[in-house]
Amino acid sequence: MASRLLYVMDPMCSWCWGFAPVVEALAEQAAAAEVPLQIVAGGLRRDQVAVDAAARVRYLGYWQAVNASTGQLFDFERGLPEGLVYDTEPACRALVTARSLHAPSAWSLLKLIQRAFYTEGADVTQAGVLVQLAEQAGIPRIEFAEAFDSQAMQEATAADFTWVQDLGIAGFPTLLAERDGQLALLTNGYQPLEVLSPLLGRWLERAANA
Repeated sequence: MASRLLYVMDPMCSWCWGFAPVVEALAEQAAAAEVPLQIVAGGLRRDQVAVDAAARVRYLGYWQAVNASTGQLFDFERGLPEGLVYDTEPACRALVTARSLHAPSAWSLLKLIQRAFYTEGADVTQAGVLVQLAEQAGIPRIEFAEAFDSQAMQEATAADFTWVQDLGIAGFPTLLAERDGQLALLTNGYQPLEVLSPLLGRWLERAANA
C-alpha cells in the first residue's frame, strides 16, 4: 500500500524555517520505513508592494518569536532587504520546478532557499538568485531556468496552491501522512520533535501492519 508524507509549507514562512530541523528528522524517521516525503508548496503571500519600514518591523517580530521558540538562527540585520516584494510564488515555483526535474533536489533546494533568505539576507523572490541556488542543489542551470520560466511550472505551482486551499489548510507548516489516498493530519503549525516523532511512529506502525 502506497504511503507518503506531505509537507505543506512555504520557503518564505518563518515558522517553516523554525520547523526545518524537526521535519528533517521526521523525514529520516519515515525514510527508515521506506515512506517518502514530498514537499507541497503552500503559497503564503502574493504581495506586490515593497516592504516598508513598518512592515519590516512587523515581520522581524515574527522572526524573533520563531527564534525564541525554536532556536533557529536569523540574520536580523540583513534580513528582509530594502525593496523586497514579499511574493512567495517564485520561491514556491522553484521548489515545484525542482520536484518535477529531480524530486530529491527539491529538499536540497528548500534548505538552500531558507538559509539564503533567513541567514544571508538574500532576496529569494528574484529568479537569478533562485537559479543560482538550484545550481548549488545540483540541478543544471539552463535546464532549471527554462523550466522555471515555463507556463507549465506556473500552472503546476498554482495547482499546489489550489490543492492546499481546497483542503482548507490555512497555516504552515502542515504535515500530512497519506496512505492509499487517505490523509491523516500530523500537525498544523509548529510542534517540537518530541511531540511529533511518537505520532509519526504510531502512524508508520499502523501503515506497516495494514
